[in-house]
Amino acid sequence: MATPTKTGKEQQEESSNAGGKPGLRKPVFTKVDLLKPGTGGHTLTVKVLDSIAVLPKGRSVSHHHRQSRIAECLIGDDTGSIIFTARNEQVDLMKPGATVIIRNAKIDMFKGSMRLAVDKWGRVEVTEPAEFVVKEDNNLSLVEYELVNVAEE
Repeated sequence: MATPTKTGKEQQEESSNAGGKPGLRKPVFTKVDLLKPGTGGHTLTVKVLDSIAVLPKGRSVSHHHRQSRIAECLIGDDTGSIIFTARNEQVDLMKPGATVIIRNAKIDMFKGSMRLAVDKWGRVEVTEPAEFVVKEDNNLSLVEYELVNVAEE
């Protein structure tokens, strides 16, 4: 009697369920200089260079609403730097000199320049100090982008 062969999809499902939690995969770490506008799902290991608390505009300072904290942090790796918008609990983790892993980050555009941010699906965690020196002269947040409509012919 011949044994049936498994299709590629069946083998893939079997291997993904074999190692504990289904659907989890190893993160692919990216470098700062590879970040592009409108992209997401980035995982990076970066150092925090600076952190400045900013107040969100247009919010009422009422006691009925929960006060949100926002900080703009200059972060980077050995390929470049970018401004990261930290929100609420993330602000406490973004201390200058700290090395952090940012998971599932996305690129937001603010006044034509890129900002890295993590929403409710992402995570920021402090890790062991990294050995790299941050390349501060390649700040991607200083590059201004312009939205151009391409006419289809």
